[in-house]
Amino acid sequence: MRLPLPLNLAAGLWGESRAEALLRQKGYKILSRRFRVTLRDEFDLVARDGEILVFVEVKTRRSETHGRPIEAVDRRKRHVLSRAAVRYLKRLTKPVNFRFDVVEVVGAEGGADPVVRHVENVFSLDRCYVLPW
Repeated sequence: MRLPLPLNLAAGLWGESRAEALLRQKGYKILSRRFRVTLRDEFDLVARDGEILVFVEVKTRRSETHGRPIEAVDRRKRHVLSRAAVRYLKRLTKPVNFRFDVVEVVGAEGGADPVVRHVENVFSLDRCYVLPW
């Protein structure tokens, strides 16, 4: 018997599926879902937009009562995502252009259609990290 997922995890997975659907609709190729680089570092989605590698952070909220979901991508989160990106990029055999995007999902499964917003190139690689090329 499988135990039900915690509500926050279930909401996150639902939001990630909405984000993936939007990106596919926009022509992105999804390379990975919930890609774990290390025990501490994970990307919600890794995609390709033409020749650009896109690391996607998905933020899901029931409402925007306490602000937009993108506001949760603070300095600490940007640092963690930068660390994960450098570790991911070190695995590649050649340099690539990349960026960090955020997809905001506002709503809940079973409710009205969610608001899904894709924000491109939200931040740059944290200055403390050096690219492998």
